[in-house]
Amino acid sequence: MTNHPNRSGRIALGIALLAVTPAAAAQQDVKLSGYLSNETAYTFGGENHWSKSRNTLNLAATGSFSESISWKASGWLRWDPVVQHSDFYPDKVQDDRGFEGLVRETFLDVSLGDWDLRLGRQNIVWGEMVGLFFADVVSARDMREFVLADFEQLRIPQWAARAEYFKDDFHAELVWIPYLTYDNIGEPGDDFYPYPPAFPGLGYRILDEKKPRGGDSDDAAGVRLGWIVDGWDINGYYYRSTDVQPAFQRSFGLVGGVPTLTYTPTHNRIQQWGLTVGKDIGDGLVFKAEAIYTMGRRYDVLRLSDADGLVRKDTLDYVLGLDWTPDASNRLNLQFFQRFYQDHDPDMVPESVESGVSLFYSTKVWGDRLEPEITLIESLNRGDWLLRPRLTWNVSADLKASFGADILNGPPDALFGRFTNGDRVYAEVRYDF
Repeated sequence: MTNHPNRSGRIALGIALLAVTPAAAAQQDVKLSGYLSNETAYTFGGENHWSKSRNTLNLAATGSFSESISWKASGWLRWDPVVQHSDFYPDKVQDDRGFEGLVRETFLDVSLGDWDLRLGRQNIVWGEMVGLFFADVVSARDMREFVLADFEQLRIPQWAARAEYFKDDFHAELVWIPYLTYDNIGEPGDDFYPYPPAFPGLGYRILDEKKPRGGDSDDAAGVRLGWIVDGWDINGYYYRSTDVQPAFQRSFGLVGGVPTLTYTPTHNRIQQWGLTVGKDIGDGLVFKAEAIYTMGRRYDVLRLSDADGLVRKDTLDYVLGLDWTPDASNRLNLQFFQRFYQDHDPDMVPESVESGVSLFYSTKVWGDRLEPEITLIESLNRGDWLLRPRLTWNVSADLKASFGADILNGPPDALFGRFTNGDRVYAEVRYDF
């Protein structure tokens, strides 16, 4: 089972909350829901292999103690026999993805007039563009399949206390996270593990990830303020945290008499300011924009003389998007995004300005039972890209099946090109109840 801090206690809490007897459910008006799913994929980009057959049982319960106090408890169990009994993946990957139990959103809601309080494990979404994360800085992410999973599965909820204030066209939000949940990057040997740079003639190894455990280095806090002005939805925020993304700290030494670079995934403190803007222009057209300034994040450098192989750089990211839904069956989304590195280091892999574009289109045919869609994301600096055709068949209101492909192309040092061996086709079946 994957090693997560305090995992056994959290799973026990989730099971206790989900184990609601019929009598208690009737007394508290508890609603039970969930889904069963299977996701099977075959990877053909490099060495051909079955890369998953993940079976998920998701359970959720919601209820209320009074008109002003309600709750939710949810979690899932996952089992992947393809990975667990694979001859392709190392033992650590088999342990990491073979069987998992995870508490999902599990919280208590309290309404106090203009204030809403939420305590517990929750998703906190501060930005939502298509295909990639930009202003959505609070959520941790399951990156074991890069950005190929649905956002519902990509986001990992945080254990947090959140207070929201609503008054007319004004909205304020305060967030405190005492113990952070970090991105799950998986284990070396997995298809989408984010390997740091290798150098010819030197040994190479990766140690276990170092995550802060308690204290000031393992909490986060933020504030977000929003207004609606002449139809413009404007939100600004400040967020201080330990970076949920790891940086690979490097050291050099002899291992078994061989000069070796040793990498350790670590996390450091960062600060982020963000702005999101949205406007319904009319005729089904919506404009969205997000900008995020990040202070203190660390990046790899290809300079062996650098002691830890990392440099701290401030960055500015922004994305502009247009979303057009001319009718209930069609949707077209276009985005342009850039990242600026302040005081760019010439030995960094990214250039001083990185640019990209994305396109998403979906439609519905055959009485809305078939939903073909396509996603294309391309980096303009290196010409690397991600193409994702997908077809969903809505068999019934509760049952759907999806078929698709994930194709990545580009040079090995590029965002998508580093995972060209991960090209795959897949099928998914999901039953909601």
